[in-house]
Amino acid sequence: MPLRFSLPILVFVAGASTLAAELTGARLLAPWFGASNLVWANVIGLTLIYLSLGYWLGGKMADRYPNPRVLGGVGIVAAVTVAILPLALTPIFRGAQGAFADLSAGAFVASFVGTMLMFLVPITLLGTVSPWAIRLSVKDVETAGSVAGRLYAISTVGSILGTFLPVLVLIPAIGTRATLFLIAGVLALAAVPLLGARAVAAPVVLFAMMALPLGTIKQEPGETVLFEAESPYQYVQVTEAADGERILRLNEGWALHSVVPADGGALTGGYWDAFLTLPLLARNPDARIAVLGNAGGTTARSFRLTWPGVHVDGVEIDPVVTDAGNRYLDMAGPNLTTHEADARFWLAGDRGPFDAIIVDAYRQPYIPFHLSTVEFVEEVRDRLAPHGVVAINVGTPPDQTEVVDRIASTMRSVFPAVLTARYGQFNSVVLGFMDAADAAEARARLATAQGDTAQAARILSPLLTEVPAGGEVFTDDLAPVEQMTDGAILDYLNKGAPGP
Repeated sequence: MPLRFSLPILVFVAGASTLAAELTGARLLAPWFGASNLVWANVIGLTLIYLSLGYWLGGKMADRYPNPRVLGGVGIVAAVTVAILPLALTPIFRGAQGAFADLSAGAFVASFVGTMLMFLVPITLLGTVSPWAIRLSVKDVETAGSVAGRLYAISTVGSILGTFLPVLVLIPAIGTRATLFLIAGVLALAAVPLLGARAVAAPVVLFAMMALPLGTIKQEPGETVLFEAESPYQYVQVTEAADGERILRLNEGWALHSVVPADGGALTGGYWDAFLTLPLLARNPDARIAVLGNAGGTTARSFRLTWPGVHVDGVEIDPVVTDAGNRYLDMAGPNLTTHEADARFWLAGDRGPFDAIIVDAYRQPYIPFHLSTVEFVEEVRDRLAPHGVVAINVGTPPDQTEVVDRIASTMRSVFPAVLTARYGQFNSVVLGFMDAADAAEARARLATAQGDTAQAARILSPLLTEVPAGGEVFTDDLAPVEQMTDGAILDYLNKGAPGP
């Protein structure tokens, strides 16, 4: 194939592979390190550093070795290093998992640094392609500018494809690891015309790696993986413990997003139990309740078993999570209507009135900032019945109350009465009341609970604390939820606090 065709093809594929490897690599990290802003900042920042190094190195090497075969060899090596990533990183990932479990901040950071360094070689090599191709394509100074502009435009168009194709199509369809093998195979195939027919074995082998039986992505000790999938939003896993308890985990799994107790009952022993008291607090045993962040349906299931007259509208943005809840977590029932939507977008429609609105939406480890602001809380208030109650679950490490306090103050700026309760080590429940008298009578109403709700009420009642007016609030313009949460997590790791 003439260079006027083979070089632009390689440049296009290298541009696509760079962004595809970056985004797919971030998904490769998610089950172990999460998808927080800290992770994304490192992925994006280091990718740019590696590309800068590649551009510089590519220019140097192109002047020293102006040979298409050498560039083709670089393409093959880059493809092989991309394919190695999912195989070589597993031991590092497991070390990171153990370090976090042991609350060893140093080991956890070392594992993360080691992981990010693994991307150095493939991204740097991909960065060498464009300047090298320009050197091989330029025949005279008069056309150098147009050649460089054309090849960089081709590379950028490839990068656009590499941005959307993995996230929207490949990862949900074939998974992260197979996507990386596919990227590697296509990259090697694009390098073959520069090397000759003998090099065709490289892409064949890399494409064949897509069929490797690599097993489950991750597995907790003592648990059986019932379901795992990679949705357009996150890594989704359902496991079953030896005692029969079923758990929904997302991404790195540091938090449990849904639980079915081993005994099959309504009580989970977690913060979800506090929500069972909402029909009492809202004065309506047949309450209409919206759950923003339905996940695998733990709350809806508990209501079905405890308050048969309650109807739940469960809002969940990820259809894969909803499917997992229906198939493995006993979510489906006549009391539940599910909605696939962003919580705030859904609530902005003509909804309500609701007797209670539960906000339990997380993009781990954060509450989405747009679900914590004054403007959002005002939208919630406008869709509550006269005696309605809003309950927000706030997950934070022990002794880290800054995020909880700010959200409570935000709610207090909208509602006449707000109560908080620290529910276990890692969760706080913040309750906002449309009627201040209902908050004043909360403990008295909880004392009338029966059955499973009575047990939940006995735990919740002594934990309730009134939130005074005043204090800083989150707004749509300024809501540093992510920064505050990151600081709390890092402080928790540095202190080496005891686990739950």
